[in-house]
Amino acid sequence: MKHVHFVHLPLVFALLRICFAQADFAPYFFDNGPYSHNGNMALFSLSEDTPVGTQIYCLNGTDPEGQEVSYGISFDPGSKEYFRINPKTGNVTLVEKLDREKQDSFDVLVSITDGKSQVVERVTIFVMDANDEKPQFQNMPAIIDVLETTESGHSIFKAEAVDRDTGSGGSVTYYLLNAQSSLFAIDRHSGVIRIKPEEMLDYEKTKTHFLTVVAKDGGGTFNGKEQFLSSSSTLTINVIDVQDTPPSFIGTPYFGYVYEVSTPGSEIFTVVAKDGDVGNPNPIRYSFDEGDDGVFSINETTGLITLLTSPVYLKREVFNIKVKASEVSPRGRLLDYGVTMLVIRVVDLNNNPPTFYGENGTQSMFELTMYEHPPEGEILRGLKITVRDSDQGANAKFNLRLIGPGRMLRVVPQTVLNEAQVTILVEDSAAMDYERQHFLTYKLLAVEIDTPERFSSTADIVIHLLDTNDNAPKFSSDYYIARIPENSPGGCNVVSVLAIDPDSGPWGEVKYSIYGSGADLFLIQPSTGIIYTQPWASLDAEVRSKYNFYVKAEDSEGKYSLAEIFVTVLDLNDHPPAFNDNFLEKTMVIGAPVKIEAVDDDAEVPNNVIQYAIMKAEPDNNIFDIDCDTGEINLKSYIKSMAIIQNITKKRDCTWSLVVQARDRGQPSFSTTAVVKIDITEATQLKGGPLGSFLVHDRNKPLQIVGMLAGGISFMVIVTVVISTVTFVRNKKSNRVLPNRRVRRRPRNQNPWTFKNPFRTPRNPEEKFQVQEEEEQEAGETAENVNHNNNVTNVVRHWPPPPCAPMLPPPPPPYMPGERRWAVPTVSAAVAARPKKKSMVSGQDMINKALVSELKMKLEQKRMRNHL
Repeated sequence: MKHVHFVHLPLVFALLRICFAQADFAPYFFDNGPYSHNGNMALFSLSEDTPVGTQIYCLNGTDPEGQEVSYGISFDPGSKEYFRINPKTGNVTLVEKLDREKQDSFDVLVSITDGKSQVVERVTIFVMDANDEKPQFQNMPAIIDVLETTESGHSIFKAEAVDRDTGSGGSVTYYLLNAQSSLFAIDRHSGVIRIKPEEMLDYEKTKTHFLTVVAKDGGGTFNGKEQFLSSSSTLTINVIDVQDTPPSFIGTPYFGYVYEVSTPGSEIFTVVAKDGDVGNPNPIRYSFDEGDDGVFSINETTGLITLLTSPVYLKREVFNIKVKASEVSPRGRLLDYGVTMLVIRVVDLNNNPPTFYGENGTQSMFELTMYEHPPEGEILRGLKITVRDSDQGANAKFNLRLIGPGRMLRVVPQTVLNEAQVTILVEDSAAMDYERQHFLTYKLLAVEIDTPERFSSTADIVIHLLDTNDNAPKFSSDYYIARIPENSPGGCNVVSVLAIDPDSGPWGEVKYSIYGSGADLFLIQPSTGIIYTQPWASLDAEVRSKYNFYVKAEDSEGKYSLAEIFVTVLDLNDHPPAFNDNFLEKTMVIGAPVKIEAVDDDAEVPNNVIQYAIMKAEPDNNIFDIDCDTGEINLKSYIKSMAIIQNITKKRDCTWSLVVQARDRGQPSFSTTAVVKIDITEATQLKGGPLGSFLVHDRNKPLQIVGMLAGGISFMVIVTVVISTVTFVRNKKSNRVLPNRRVRRRPRNQNPWTFKNPFRTPRNPEEKFQVQEEEEQEAGETAENVNHNNNVTNVVRHWPPPPCAPMLPPPPPPYMPGERRWAVPTVSAAVAARPKKKSMVSGQDMINKALVSELKMKLEQKRMRNHL
């Protein structure tokens, strides 16, 4: 018979929980490919015209244990941070403008964590091009010289422009503005500029041509719209002359003046003419053509016109004189000529320039002392300035201008006729700063407007500024970072801060103070800004390694500024590793490790990183290995059973004493030891035999254990359902009980006895329960079970009275004292002893057993009713 063992289910579930609790897997990203906007951003690309603030991606991942995950994103130190992330949702938002032409790709560190494990991946983000760059000319604007005899169709220049975009947005075509009215044409692809066919340059018509060249790209998408970008530049073409043009006067029209005080021989005006053929000019000879009335003369070489008589003899106020300029050949022959008009006026003399006056008469310097930063629009009332021109009419009209640094002051009025009171107004108060300059120097300039002489005069204005407390102290940095080793003595300097107040005197003196939740252990020298620890302070990195607080710099009137102080306490290796107990007792099952653990109270690595080693083992050193990082102690790989250990030690007691050392990696390094007592035993089967061994052997394979248990439970449920179904169907059939075994008795003196055939159909219902009884012949007689069923004995059970049957059977013979009780023969009565052996229990045997038990019960009930 096969034994089916049932496992204690709570114990199994506890083992399963232990197995699953030991497994902690790191989270991971979903890799959805380069064209996805959901995953780990691998090979993700982004157009450079993406607006800032756009959600561009969603990091997505999971944790194998189903823990909630959070996301992070970071950039390499010193690089611009283009993205911001929502740690919970993983949504990535663009926060900086992209420019492919400056940076076409950059690396991003994306991370996912479940609170215990963090996974960081470096991905490259590619910036895709948008049509955002205009073509840029490489050789323009430019100026070139071209002979006016250059042939039609000849190339004179090649424009070059470059567009930094890619694709069609980087292609460039050229064209000219107002090309129809120009003498030039441009090749749209190469940028070569030529003189149009059947066109010629003419120096006398146009000496200089200005061409506006436009470079246009091939178009592309920008911000979701198609756009074309272009830029323009100017090409200046100077036409080189050849000898075919008459002289021309320069600076026309000409006007000259004769004043009432002029004398004969006074210079009135000088005319200037040049040969129109500037490439190879001829000398010029000047002469009067008409209108001079004989009162003026002209130098034929220089063109200087002088007065020949006194002004009082002049009969006209205006003279219109035609002046002739003729080319002279190398042989002295007059060639081409040009004529211009010179207008000479006779006027009164303008002999008085504008003059500045103070309270005490003529004055050329004015000084004023005032505080810095006066209100804008304020009048500088300390300056009392008057300006006057003694001439009359147009000769007395002049402008006032204030010349000096910036536009701090403004003068009123700006135009004066004869005389005015000068007012200076404040225009820019912020620029009048004592810390920038202690005094301001200006020049007040008066210049005539409508006179040929344009007489002028100046006066110096000096403004001395007085300081005010207009500045707060300013730190040299917005924050200060300091590092100090732990266990530093009290009063140790931490960091020195510096704030400067540019104001003068007491306003520029700075006083320092500190405050904040992290400032309790620190003090500051009010005058120097040196921050140091309290005399009683003891810094311990294991207790607290970060402090931050604020430092305040304040001047004498309470103006202040703040800076933040960050202090990091550097960890020293001042704690040795420590075991929970210096004597540890462990039980090791062969095939399973034993773990010990020490703790180092230092705050940072490598000071708190521990390495383990076995220093000594009794009674044998060569039986254990230890993982230097985790502290797991294992038997050597060749030790598979207790027999091998006993063979090594020659003892049945498998108890070892190990001296284990725990050493940290700090400098200097500290270590400690502990004695570990290990009892070695083999794995024992759990209640349930092979199943328990299987659970111990495969405890690190939880899925395999779950599958095996589920299969076993399913099999037992199916067998139970089948048995119950068959039993129920058999019981619903006829009330006859059909035995399935023959029973033979072998007494030494056997008397025949009979009982009614159970297979005969009864004539009435009560006959089903009538049994033929006989006396037992001997106390030692036995019955042989032909089917060798050892599961039922001949012990007579006393059942409680059952409910009355519908029809009672006839009463049995009366019971006589002294007589032996009737032995109730059953089909599963006690049998002769046979050698015990395990037999297989089939489904049919279980059904037979149930039928026999039911028959026995009914016979017992019948017997008890007969004795009532």
